[in-house]
Amino acid sequence: MELLHTVDMLIILLYLIIIVVIGLVLRKKAQRSKDDYLLGGKSIPWYMLGLSNASGMFDISGTIWLVTLMFVYGIKSAWIPWLWPVFNQIFLMVYLSKWLRRSHATTGAEWIGTRFGFERGAKLSHIVVVVFALIMCLGYLAYGFIGLGKFIEIFIPWEVVSNYVPFAVLPEFVPHFYGVIFTFFAVFYSLLGGMSGIVWADVVQFAIMTVAALVIGYLGFQAVGENILNVPDGWKSPFFGWELNMDWSTIIPEVNDKIREDGFGLFTIFFMMMVFKGVLVSVAGPAPTYDMQKILSTKSAAEASKMSGFVSVILMPIRYLMIAGFAALALIYYEKLDLLNSAGNIDFELILPTAIKEFVPVGLLGLLLAGLIAAFMSTFAGTLNAAQAYLVNDIYLKYTRPDATAKQLRNMNYITGIVVVVISIILGLFAKDVNSVLQWIVSVLYGSYVGANILKWHWWRFNGEGFFWGMVAGLVSAGIIPELFPDVLSLYLFPIILVISIIGSIVGTYSAPPTDEKVLKTFYKNVRPWGFWKPIHEKLALENPSFKKNSDFGRDMFNIGVGIIAQTALVILPMYVIFRQNTPIYISLIVLVICFFLLKKYWWNTLEEKLD
Repeated sequence: MELLHTVDMLIILLYLIIIVVIGLVLRKKAQRSKDDYLLGGKSIPWYMLGLSNASGMFDISGTIWLVTLMFVYGIKSAWIPWLWPVFNQIFLMVYLSKWLRRSHATTGAEWIGTRFGFERGAKLSHIVVVVFALIMCLGYLAYGFIGLGKFIEIFIPWEVVSNYVPFAVLPEFVPHFYGVIFTFFAVFYSLLGGMSGIVWADVVQFAIMTVAALVIGYLGFQAVGENILNVPDGWKSPFFGWELNMDWSTIIPEVNDKIREDGFGLFTIFFMMMVFKGVLVSVAGPAPTYDMQKILSTKSAAEASKMSGFVSVILMPIRYLMIAGFAALALIYYEKLDLLNSAGNIDFELILPTAIKEFVPVGLLGLLLAGLIAAFMSTFAGTLNAAQAYLVNDIYLKYTRPDATAKQLRNMNYITGIVVVVISIILGLFAKDVNSVLQWIVSVLYGSYVGANILKWHWWRFNGEGFFWGMVAGLVSAGIIPELFPDVLSLYLFPIILVISIIGSIVGTYSAPPTDEKVLKTFYKNVRPWGFWKPIHEKLALENPSFKKNSDFGRDMFNIGVGIIAQTALVILPMYVIFRQNTPIYISLIVLVICFFLLKKYWWNTLEEKLD
């Protein structure tokens, strides 16, 4: 099996040298203070943080998954990332990033103090958020780890490496071995450079991926123009009925098995569950991982909103040009692809790496591989930074060494980083594949998060005890329920876990008195959420008759609707371009122009509005 060309190897090596240099150059800045390390000193421009966030979402595991979805489901694959949900960025853009940034917290756990104070319930809530955040971070790290390994295995066959390794590795664990090797580079620059190092490395990575996406998109576009695309009826349409009704029997019969395995056959039920779950997850606010850390790193509430909006605008067209380009090449030249994994079974998650190996020319291959490896590192580094923030800021400084010196903080950042990496690698060894980890994170684990985290924003009576017991009930059920229903798609378990979490939240809330009134007033005055805050608002209005409540609910919901339509158009448009569907292209462009005009008027122009 042919190895990478020398030119490609040199390009990858050059990239690895660049990120090591970035880590070394920014080391001193990162060591100046806790905020400099974890938040980049809150001095990084919103567009760079947006690029960094987009880079982190342009991860290798997600790209593997999305190319597989595009290959199997066609234009309808645009909907499936709502499972994540991808439109949570719109909720962040419109109001949640602004609310979060107004809290002036360093981490999601520190935010607990601004909402619940520092009594028993708040302390319990603080602990459970740290635990949840660490589980979430470890899950994401394991997810990225597996995807990278499966990817690298295509380009560096094990039979070549095995001669130089003094131990045997079972075929199913070869991807995990490769994952470990490349993980060390991400660990290096993220540990040394902190948030600033991560952001600068991400900007370099996104520039690389943009060039690669444009070239791959062009190759796919050319292939579609020169060949007949053999796909089932309905593949080129985003619309669907009660059932998927996409029959691959006469084209690639194995794809039908993939659809049955995914559990997406009853597509309307699946879609409704995605929307139900997606809206609730979005309203709950960002999970306490790298996305939240980027929001907290912005200069102001307005910049936090701009950053979240910029992510969709910059990420979707570029990413889906690449995804659609690879899907087109894989469909047209399917016979050239070797999709057999080490165990001898067809694995559709190998479409992306095999298509790269088969169709990408020398030079561009090295650039693309460097970009995709960098994408893994970006996600890994951002998530690692978030995990470190919780361990150092919310455990070490809070409970162990509140007066720690700069040197002690630096050493603790290094130690916690290494511990988190080791644990995530161990977890990755037990994971079956990318999709299994993804399903567990977005469907099961999010179910434990949603109930308590919606209530914390919108209900004044909700207290620390309610948050704690809601999260605990959710986390325990997230561990038990999937074991009781092993054959049920994780998404369909979400409502059960959600209900259990809400019951825990309500029972916990009424088991203790309300949060201290002073804490509630300060939170409501600073953050200014809409929702069920009438008693607190009335007391603040008595103290200051000019005090106004947030009356933007209607406008926010309108902007969210428009934003989701715009984001979906940004996803579908590159697909239509690659597959040369002229009329849908023009319709998508018109929709985008209308959406951008409305968002400019009703969202962007209102960002600098004062609270009072």
